[in-house]
Amino acid sequence: MFNKILIANRGEIAVRIIRACKELGATTVAVYSDADRKSLHVALADEAYHIGGSAPSESYLVIDKIIDVAKKSGAQAIHPGFGFLSENEAFAKRCEKEKIVFIGPSAEAIRLMGDKITARKIAQNAKVPLVPGSDGAVTDVEASGVAEKIGYPVMIKASAGGGGKGMRLVRDKEDFESSLRMARSEARSSFGDDSVFVERFVEEPRHVEIQILADSHGNTLYLFERECSIQRRHQKVIEEAPSPGISAKTRKKMGEVAVRISKAVDYTGAGTVEFIMDQKENFFFLEMNTRVQVEHPVTEMITGVDIVKWMVRIADGEKLPFKQKDLSINGWAVECRVYAEDPETNFMPSPGHLHYVKAPTGPGIRDDSSIYSGYEVTSFYDPMLSKLVVWAESREAAIDKMASALREYVVLGVKTNIGFLIRVMNNDVFREGKLDTGFIEKHPELLSAGDVDIEPALIAAALAVDHVEEIVESDKAPQSNWKLLGRKASLSGGSLI
Repeated sequence: MFNKILIANRGEIAVRIIRACKELGATTVAVYSDADRKSLHVALADEAYHIGGSAPSESYLVIDKIIDVAKKSGAQAIHPGFGFLSENEAFAKRCEKEKIVFIGPSAEAIRLMGDKITARKIAQNAKVPLVPGSDGAVTDVEASGVAEKIGYPVMIKASAGGGGKGMRLVRDKEDFESSLRMARSEARSSFGDDSVFVERFVEEPRHVEIQILADSHGNTLYLFERECSIQRRHQKVIEEAPSPGISAKTRKKMGEVAVRISKAVDYTGAGTVEFIMDQKENFFFLEMNTRVQVEHPVTEMITGVDIVKWMVRIADGEKLPFKQKDLSINGWAVECRVYAEDPETNFMPSPGHLHYVKAPTGPGIRDDSSIYSGYEVTSFYDPMLSKLVVWAESREAAIDKMASALREYVVLGVKTNIGFLIRVMNNDVFREGKLDTGFIEKHPELLSAGDVDIEPALIAAALAVDHVEEIVESDKAPQSNWKLLGRKASLSGGSLI
């Protein structure tokens, strides 16, 4: 096993990786920006190195600085986490050149799957189901022609896209030209590449993905599926495993397809093959994420497989000790991404000082987080505070447990989406498993804050804060309508403010 591993990331995923590495007996090295001097991942790592300014372009995205720290510290390997340099072909190549192990797939696999058009061609050659659309990047004239041929509605997508950037849904021919122009502009500013492709839009689509693990000894396995349809602005908010309403036959077929496309690029490590699915269980290849996913914990909870540890072990040359037949689904897991944002203002980020934080605990409850009381949420990074994950024997029980856990989650000082998440858990349509990626848009009532009974545990935790009354009533905190006695309080996005 590696003696020393550098984690080229921040926040909760850096904390998650540090803990996994320590359990494997490896010394950990953290890197941090100006804004992250007091971050939890810095405190938990065995060594920590400052790498620049708060903006990612001055720190976490600078390959030379990461490599320099790896050399100074004597790190044998680098785990990139997700985001930042995790799917950067040049970074993976640089690690190889410097004889530092990149804990992830090869640079070539990243390249092949990183471009959506190339990935689509590979999927086509591997006989993977594809949504009808253009075979590659298209000119404006070609794009219009493809849209006419496959029929509206269509999706315009950035070739180098991700996270919903450079993506436009077009329902009518009259809107195509302006949507194409906006998609190219956003793609250019986000990725430095304005190439796009066009494909048919699947009505009421579900977003379902398959987790895979592949070692360097020819073994590629699928760890079943995750349902990721609850999204805002094309970004996931709630995930669960397994997916509700999918038959065993479809699950097996999707898993085998995911393995096939992974093998087509000689993939090693942990990866995720994402699919779009219609309401009749017809599924189509969307993309492959060549890194650990934000939502990996729900898969870990239902399979008992530690994905992060196996990423490290595979990079160190270990062979997977289990076969596909050894894997099974146990129970149900749900993950909610807790954000510092305001659902009532189109999920606008809400940076600020966290006066007090108290995460829920108990059997089957896991909180992947890097926040603490006194932590400063800045505007430099994604506003995700934590990932709250629960496990139970059934979906209904898991949803009930999540709703209860969310009501015990205390975050004082910024607005959060906790109240919104509670309302989703209590929504009849969600509980029935009738999901699609337009769920939030179809239920605008979920965005409005309402009166929610405060759990006694929440009140007790809040009362334990030193000078909490002064904090709440001072003009340094957001306007408060919290009643300390807890008869009822308006929870703006779940936070007591």
